[in-house]
This record gives sequence, C-alpha cells and structure tokens, in this order.
Amino acid sequence: MGAAVNTGAADTKVSPAEQRRVIFASSLGTVFEWYDFFLYATLAPFFAALFFPKGNETAALLSAFATYAAGFLVRPFGALVFGRLGDIVGRKYTFLVTIVVMGSATAAVGFLPTYETIGVAAPIILVMLRLLQGLALGGEYGGAATYVAEHAPDNRRGYATSWIQATATIGFFLSLLIIGCCRVSMDKAAFAEWGWRVPFLVSIVLLLFSIYIRLKLNESPLFQKMKAEGKTSKSPLTDSFLRYPNNKYVALALFGAVAGQGVVWYTGQFYALFFLTITLKLDYFTAYSLLAVALLVGTPFFVVFGALSDRIGRLKIILAGCLLGALTFVPIFKGLTHAVNPALEAFQQRTTLSVAATDCNFHIFVLPGTNFTDCDKAKDFLTKSGLSFESLPVEGGASVTTRIGDVVLTGWDEAAYKAALATAGYPTEADTAQVNYPLTLLLLFILMIYVTMVYGPIAAWLVELFPTRIRYTSMSLPYHIGNGWFGGMLPLLATAMVAASGNIYYGLWYPIGVALMSVVVGVLFLRGKDRRSLDS
Repeated sequence: MGAAVNTGAADTKVSPAEQRRVIFASSLGTVFEWYDFFLYATLAPFFAALFFPKGNETAALLSAFATYAAGFLVRPFGALVFGRLGDIVGRKYTFLVTIVVMGSATAAVGFLPTYETIGVAAPIILVMLRLLQGLALGGEYGGAATYVAEHAPDNRRGYATSWIQATATIGFFLSLLIIGCCRVSMDKAAFAEWGWRVPFLVSIVLLLFSIYIRLKLNESPLFQKMKAEGKTSKSPLTDSFLRYPNNKYVALALFGAVAGQGVVWYTGQFYALFFLTITLKLDYFTAYSLLAVALLVGTPFFVVFGALSDRIGRLKIILAGCLLGALTFVPIFKGLTHAVNPALEAFQQRTTLSVAATDCNFHIFVLPGTNFTDCDKAKDFLTKSGLSFESLPVEGGASVTTRIGDVVLTGWDEAAYKAALATAGYPTEADTAQVNYPLTLLLLFILMIYVTMVYGPIAAWLVELFPTRIRYTSMSLPYHIGNGWFGGMLPLLATAMVAASGNIYYGLWYPIGVALMSVVVGVLFLRGKDRRSLDS
C-alpha cells in the first residue's frame, strides 16, 4: 500500500489535455451557477412590484435590493460551511453539492406565488430562497478556483483561473440574454403575469447538465496527495482564522484587495445597469442590450489580465483597477447621463430643485412598520425621477417645502408634484433616438475593463496566499466578505445614499471609498506570492 503513494512532485502533474478539461468543466458549471444567482440581481427592480407591498416605490425598491443583498450577506457563512467541507472531504464533491443547492433554490423562485396571492409569505419565502442561493455560492467560488488552480502549472495559474473569473460575467450575460428574449417575445402584461418565471425554470435544465458535467471530474491531485499522506487539516476554521500568520493574511486579503475588487465589479456591472434603467429612465431592452455588448466585448480581458498577471504580478493589476475606478467613477457616470438621457441632463441644468424639511430619514432596510415622513416621500419622488436636488432647512410651519422650477409645493401631494414636473418640461423616459450609443458603449466598456483588471487575477492571487491544507476555507471567507458584503451591499447603500443626499451621483462615494481603502492597505502591507509552488 505504501509503495502506491509517491510523495514526489510527479504525483501532482496534470497533462495539458486534463488541464483544459478541468478548466472547461469547472467554468461551464460555474457559469450556470452565476446565472442562477444573477437572475434575481437583474430582475431586482422588477421584483419590487411582485413581492413587496405597493405604495412607496423607493421603499419597495429598497426592499427588493435588501432581499438581493441578503443573498450576498450570507455568502461568508456558506464559505465557512463549504470551505471546511472542501478542506476535509475534497474540492470536487463540495462544489457538486453547492450547485445542487443553488439550482434547486433558483428553480423554486420560478414557482413562487407573488405578494398579491399569498401576502407577506411571498417576500419571506423569497428571502429564504435567496439565503440558500447565497450559502451555495459561498461554497462554489472557493471550490472552483482552488480546483482549477491545483490542476494548473505554476507559471500559467493566472491564465487558468481567469476562466473561472470570466464565468461570473458570462453568467450575468446569459441572464440578461434570456430575460431579454422573454421580454421581447411577450408583451408587458404577459411578462408581469407569468413570463418572469421562465428564466428561473430554465435553470432546471442547466442544473441537470451541470451535475452531469461535475460528476465526470476527478479530485484535485494536490488534495489527493495531501489526503494520502494524512496531512489534511482536522480543523480548517481554527487553522485559517485563529492561527497566526494565516489570520493576518485573511484580513489583509480582505481589506487590501478583495473589498476593492468587489465594489469595482458591482459598480461596473450591476450599479451601471440600475443607473441606466432606474435613474436615466432607459427602457430595459436597450439597457440590457448595451450592457450585454459591453460584457461581450470586455469578457476576453479577464483572460488577458489573468495571463498578464503570470508575467508582471497579480496585485499591481488589481490595485491599479481599484485606483482607476476610484478616480473616474463620477465622471464616467456623469458621462452616461449626458450620453443616455441628454433631455434629463438639460432639464436638471435649467430647473431649480430643492427640498426643505427637518424630519427626513436615512432608510436602508425597509420593514413593514417603517414610517415615511412627507420629506421622505418628496425625496423618494425626486430620486425615482432621476433628479438631484438641494436639501435645505425647514421653511415656516410646513412639513416639507419643495421647489420645482418656479413652483413651490408645501406638504406631500404626488399629483401636484407630477404636475409641477410636467409644467417644467420633465422628460419621463429616455428617448432612444437621442442616445449617443458609441459614447455609452465606450463608457460601459471602460467600466468592464476595470472589472476585468480587478477580477481576472484575483483567484490566482488568493490561491497562492494560503497553504493547500486550508486553502478552500482561507480564500473563501475574505472573497465572499469582500464581494458579498462590500460589493453586494452596493446597490442598497448607494440607493439609500442618493435618496438621503439628493444627488444622483452621491452613491458612488461608497465604492470610491472602499476601492481607495484597498489601494492604501494593499500598497502598504501586501506583497504577492506570484507563481509559487502550491505543492507545499
């Protein structure tokens, strides 16, 4: 028995054909899992009307974003559960379990009754399913990235794992494509009634195919060798987070790279989509199409920057992407306003808008008992109209005094506010004939380049930071806190910041601040371990 186990390096070598098969099979399965997860992200604004009480549109949207964020908030717990399992039992079987959980939860959303049918039970069940999705994704990424990296040669690890990085964007693209096809092939009433379920039900087919693909994979050779030698960790959580210096590297990885990577990624994809559709009033099909083209053109750069990281280092590319994003997010989004809805930009420039009150609140998580003042409702109205306004101290005895051009409104009366906007010449939606498509695509493509810079090399960098015996656990937690908490909270926090401040660009200061934090921590305290051998 002992002669069958050779502890030499030859045990861990993998043929080029096997490497390609591992990359293809792992990436394809992960594409489908990201597709499942991003369906809700893409439809979050639409779900506000399906699964939450009607009344305050921003409140419903915040509730939808809160449910969206719940899936991200729970991801680190999935990283702990499945990371431990992956370091003890193995990489292959762990991420086989994650895809079954993810696919089942996604398919269940397709059968879920709406708020109109079952009342408050609808959002409760939706949150539970979203939590299951988050738990599953918390175990998926670390497994796939670790599995591919442990099959790759040291000098090609960035290239190999960059295919896994591209899966998130491809999954997002696939969700946009299928939702777009559904919306084009049926009228609005049909999509609102039952058509929105189709993309979720499609995941059943994808689930079965993904399970078949992953069942054909073999376990990671490094893990097999380590298990045969009896060197696996018996307590991966303790070894990862309570023992120095590994716990130091976990913290530095989070604050010095992954948090910044997370906010740059979600700004460039999800927040950009919400900004186009909610703030700039661009119709869904045009917005989906523009972003899909940017994704299609930008996706190869995940591999470009992954391969480049094998030559010049990974951390410098990641931090450069964070810095570029922090410096240019505001002008890029202002450029989107100019390119997508010039009529809205012109209206904003010629119209004085202000809200004077003292009882305004900062709402993030909206609950059934949340009370909205007249000021909250006035700010909600202007925010959902895509308009910036000046916040002023209370005037006289009115609960709120709002100025829209020459019209002064006291108190809250939605009909009066709509009439005032109409009188001032407010454009209710973006005119697609006036959209500057080349400029819009260029700006979206630049955002995508930032995404590929920060995300393409991150898996290889994290894999090389931690030892094999606790790699799955150690890399999964900082990744999912950085992406699930710092990144996943972005739409919710940015929307609340915009509503509270009265500036449609104010929410961008959240990703700017986090990205700059990662640049400072990364430059001062982190050094790469690029291309080091994982067989240690």
